[in-house]
Amino acid sequence: MPELPEVETVRRGLQPVLEGARIEKVDLRRKDLRFPLPPDMARLLEGRTIRSVGRRAKYLLVEAEDAPLLICHLGMSGSFRIESGEGVLTPGVFHRERSVDRPHDHVVFGLTTYAGEAARVVFNDPRRFGFMLFADADGSHPMLASLGVEPTGNSLGGALLAELFRGRAAPLKAALLDQGAIAGLGNIYVCEALWRAGLSPRRAAGTLASASGGPTLRAERLAAAIRAVIAEAIEAGGSSLRDYTHVDGSLGYFQHRFSVYDREGEPCPKPGCSGIVNRIVQSGRSTFFCPACQR
Repeated sequence: MPELPEVETVRRGLQPVLEGARIEKVDLRRKDLRFPLPPDMARLLEGRTIRSVGRRAKYLLVEAEDAPLLICHLGMSGSFRIESGEGVLTPGVFHRERSVDRPHDHVVFGLTTYAGEAARVVFNDPRRFGFMLFADADGSHPMLASLGVEPTGNSLGGALLAELFRGRAAPLKAALLDQGAIAGLGNIYVCEALWRAGLSPRRAAGTLASASGGPTLRAERLAAAIRAVIAEAIEAGGSSLRDYTHVDGSLGYFQHRFSVYDREGEPCPKPGCSGIVNRIVQSGRSTFFCPACQR
């Protein structure tokens, strides 16, 4: 499933085409994805101008004038494709061609862009684990209500980690994947951040807080590592594992920087460490770490 950096990359790819565009037509080619599509989705969006394309955790948020907030989730294999009169927008040099499997084009937005040009934005999802839903009239939705802090700003610091995890005996890896604590962190980047911070995924989450409840040095290191790995992944364009590709068809390249994720049996790349990357299973998810330098 695409993680926060991938979703942010998609948002940035969609933003120049969608913001300021008028939605001329919404073509719903099936009634449902993971959940039923809103039955009045086309009626409520057609003729509206898109104000903004935002993101909350792994959700894309499309705000159009006089219309409910549209919440989009990519699921396992969902992606957006931008088409214009010049064809599919695929600038740059790519690792491999983007596959366009048109039978899985489920939702098509016909647009007139802010510049007055015709374009289409197509949501393609072979596995149909993605979804599109409307928020409530006040812009809220149960899927958004319980999300924790975003890991992309300065608000995520050692003090916040100590506050979130104080007294928790759960393994640190599991605590970091709790979306109610930190929104948008996924398996890949938690593994990478823990390695950078030198912390074992098995460590009790509560050890990030001192006896007085304040942050330990471990908490400060981990907060800095999380912010850094997310920022670098967004800059690199995400990770592009298996089904994931950018809206312009390109692949992300952060996977070439992975230090431990999916590197079981390889030497730990940390200077001076002689450990070997191990793989264990925690809560049904693969965890990759170096037992020699992650304590």
